[in-house]
Amino acid sequence: MDAVVRLLSELVAIPSVNPMGRPPSGDIYLEGRLTDFLERWLGDRGITCRREVVSPGRENLLARYEAPGASRTILFDVHQDTVPVDGMTIPPFEPTIAGGRLHGRGSCDVKGSMAAMLAAFDRLVRERPTGSASVILACTVDEEYTHTGSSRLATSRHGADLAIVAEPTRLDLVTCHKGALRWKVRSHGVACHSSTPHLGANAIYRMAHALLALEGYAETLSRSHPHPMLGPPSLSVGRIEGGLTANIVPDRCEIEIDRRLLPGEDASDCIEEVRVLLDRTPGGAEAIEFGEPWVHMPALAPRAEAWIAPLSIAIEEATGRHPEIRGVPFGTDAGPLAEAGTPCVVLGPGDIAQAHTKDEWIEIEQVQLAAEMYYRIARDLGRA
Repeated sequence: MDAVVRLLSELVAIPSVNPMGRPPSGDIYLEGRLTDFLERWLGDRGITCRREVVSPGRENLLARYEAPGASRTILFDVHQDTVPVDGMTIPPFEPTIAGGRLHGRGSCDVKGSMAAMLAAFDRLVRERPTGSASVILACTVDEEYTHTGSSRLATSRHGADLAIVAEPTRLDLVTCHKGALRWKVRSHGVACHSSTPHLGANAIYRMAHALLALEGYAETLSRSHPHPMLGPPSLSVGRIEGGLTANIVPDRCEIEIDRRLLPGEDASDCIEEVRVLLDRTPGGAEAIEFGEPWVHMPALAPRAEAWIAPLSIAIEEATGRHPEIRGVPFGTDAGPLAEAGTPCVVLGPGDIAQAHTKDEWIEIEQVQLAAEMYYRIARDLGRA
């Protein structure tokens, strides 16, 4: 087992589960243990880092390599958290190697990228190649739910000229992605005994009208003018809850909406469209209430064009393959960073098809290639 695979195994073995809005109720939740490990790992190699509190128990970790005479600074961004482990069919925190793959929660999303970035950063510090860029390594928190870590990083004066955001892209260059809005919609009614339902107002029935309207609206969106790299926008209702028991007419029902935005779409306008739609449903104007969005992930537009050619050369030299330039439908830390003005690309080992799965895995060769790739990007783009 080489050093980067050994490091990946250590990272996977440390739980850093994002509770995704649920109360954290065990030591597998939040990123604190992983942050401690990363601080020790860097310190053991003589690399100074600092912790920035984002919220209680959640801290971004930042380290900086100052290249002598460098005129450019690159930001390596990689998130510490993983999605929950519900429904997994393998032990989530016991990294297992089989058939050239390493299995475990977070192996693909994104601890494979983290191991590769750490290895590249350590090598950069040790070798100090002439003409390299300076590099900021940012290990952020809460990417999987509300991206508070990258939002905090985006507002800091990091001074980077380009951000490389780690996500599983199979070592292709992702220059744009959709944004995301998530908010709750509630319907209100009047509770009464189920034997006399005419004396009440059923909030679930009212929500049923809203759901039919949303289904039609989602279909309309799917047929709207597509983005050339991202396709059309989308809307999905992912959760519903209502009522107390079968013998009470429910006075409340709640759904959660996920709206994927294209670059250039305004979040407020998207919400207002849905509000106008639901106001027209039976009882809607009086009985439907919108909550404030708890997720607003900005879309990423292609704004790093000047970097694509030198990045492609460095990637091809490291991997033996010219990268595809493409967009993806999922959101990343690049959204907040780009919105704050930093040119961004998304780039990392692994395939998004394996992220969040019941037997999550990553190809070991991809991680090894990524370590060389990240190093060459830092080494070569300082003199591009």
